[in-house]
Amino acid sequence: MFEQLIETALSPRFMAMVLMAVAVTATLLTVLQPFVETDLLGKRMKLVSDEREQIRMRERERLTSRGTLRSEPKVYMKRVVEQFNLTRWLGTDTAKSKLTLAGYRGAGAETAFLFFRLVTPSIVTVGAVLYLFVLEVLDQPFLIRAGIVLVAAYIGFKLPEIYLTNITGKRQLDIRKAWPDALDMCLICVESGMSIETAFRRVSVEITTQSGVLAEELALLTAELSYLPERRAAYENLALRTGLEPVKALTTALIQAERYGTPLGQALRVLAQESRDQRMNEAEKKAAALPPKLTVPMILFFLPVLFVVIMTPAGIQAYAMMSR
Repeated sequence: MFEQLIETALSPRFMAMVLMAVAVTATLLTVLQPFVETDLLGKRMKLVSDEREQIRMRERERLTSRGTLRSEPKVYMKRVVEQFNLTRWLGTDTAKSKLTLAGYRGAGAETAFLFFRLVTPSIVTVGAVLYLFVLEVLDQPFLIRAGIVLVAAYIGFKLPEIYLTNITGKRQLDIRKAWPDALDMCLICVESGMSIETAFRRVSVEITTQSGVLAEELALLTAELSYLPERRAAYENLALRTGLEPVKALTTALIQAERYGTPLGQALRVLAQESRDQRMNEAEKKAAALPPKLTVPMILFFLPVLFVVIMTPAGIQAYAMMSR
């Protein structure tokens, strides 16, 4: 039986049938392959598009849960600004940039800024007039009191800008303190295989406990990376909103990585080390400036007490000897 099977398999007729079946199968596969082959590239592009849409929805939900970043103008403020046309008379070219650096966005912030630039000098001027001319607390000539009123009006006009400058300094200090740690976390995310959008989103969540301002800026950057047609615009907006040189260096590195394909991990590592060294240098400068700052308080408060402690026993002894 086994010999018969071997003889049948080795016969020319059986070999011809096998070869014919292989040829027919190969022909059918060649003809039908374009119709049954799946489009892997199209499927991958569809997956990327779906993931991008999920990121947009997630960022929209996060921004909604945090509250809108753009404040709506108050009705009475908007009415006053439009009635007196304050945008033309009190608006400046740098007002929007100062408001952005201070963390105030939208038409509501600009309207409130123009409103307070009108109201604050009026209140300060009226208070100075009541204090100097009605109550007559200061016994000075009329010209001196009028000059003081003018100075008070100028200070009231500059108070909103001083307030924005103060808020901007606090925000930048908060971001500067947490920036090296944020870069380290971003480096870990990028080297683990995450995309830059996912890395920024993850860092914005983790850095919240250390710096809420930086977490907000990174969340806004992630949203802009999902919405804006050009990623470069999102990076430049981050630099404009913070106004810090370390952030501008990062945005430049990200733009170069997007354009030329340069490795991002090494740039992040170098920038994180530079930011950490800069933060340490600033701490050393503050420590080195303490002795000169402490000289005057020590002379005024410490040395008199020291002299009293040293001289009082000697004075008591001298008085006792003289009384004998």
